[in-house]
Amino acid sequence: MPDHDRTGTIKDFLQKVMVNPWPGRIVRFALAAVFIYGGVIKLFNPRAFAATISTYDLVPEALLPVVAIGLPIIETIAGVALLFDLLWGLHLITALLALFVVVLGYGVLGDMNVDCGCFGAEELNKQAGLRMAFYRDLILLGIVMPYLYISRWMRLRSVQEK
Repeated sequence: MPDHDRTGTIKDFLQKVMVNPWPGRIVRFALAAVFIYGGVIKLFNPRAFAATISTYDLVPEALLPVVAIGLPIIETIAGVALLFDLLWGLHLITALLALFVVVLGYGVLGDMNVDCGCFGAEELNKQAGLRMAFYRDLILLGIVMPYLYISRWMRLRSVQEK
């Protein structure tokens, strides 16, 4: 088979995968569920989450209660918005992931022995968990989010062409 035919086949396959709504829905629903779960679980114990946040020493003491309640609410709202395929939910989750990567990276580079705080306080093996959360969020930000943006754009484009 000539190279241009194989390239065309790969391109056609990728376009079908990107335009097909189901892979994007599955990824979107899974990511939304993670953010909703993470937000709700932290809302059950905002004091513990505030204690986790304080260990990073990035938020002034007076703002800890606001951040400990506000951030999980924002995570939950972003997850629900993503669930309903609202573009601003996708933007908000992208911004949250970027924030988490920066904060977790700060913790990793500072060799901190702190909880990630991703799904509540007192996660096991603090430093290893922090590194794992950093790499997980980096992958989500670098691979999953572009996939969601590109597939959304291609689906909208294919609908407009019809």
